[in-house]
Amino acid sequence: MKTASKIGGKIESAVRLDKWLWAARFYKTRSFAGEAIGGGKVHVNGHRAKASKLIKVGEQLKIRTGYDERQVIVVALSDKRGPASIAVTLYEETSESLERRQREKELRRLNALAAPVPSYRPTKKDRRQIEQLKGK
Repeated sequence: MKTASKIGGKIESAVRLDKWLWAARFYKTRSFAGEAIGGGKVHVNGHRAKASKLIKVGEQLKIRTGYDERQVIVVALSDKRGPASIAVTLYEETSESLERRQREKELRRLNALAAPVPSYRPTKKDRRQIEQLKGK
C-alpha cells in the first residue's frame, strides 16, 4: 500500500531525509541536518543513512539532537518548512522514546543539583588551595 501526502498542492510519495528533518524542525537549517546525518546522528530503520536518502511514510528514524535521542515514525511527508504546529504532525514519537527522554532529563537535573556552580570565581589564593588539596 503506497501512502502519499498532499502538502502545498502536490502529492509526494518520498522526500529527501535532510529536507524532511528540516521541515519537521529537528534542525534549524538543511545544512545542519546534512551535517548531523553525515555525522551518524540520524538512522533510518536502524541503519545509517545519507542526506539524499528518500524516506517514506511509516519509516522509523532515530534522531540525536544535543542530549536527546528520539525515535520517531514518519507520519506525513513535506519538503517545505512551515509553522511548528504543522511540523509536529509530520512525525509521531514512540512512547519508549518519550519515557527515556523524560528519565534522562530528570537525571541531568539531579546531576546538576549534585554539582552546584560556585557563586564566585576563585581567587589566585583559592586556586592555590584547590591545587594543594588535589596534590599538584
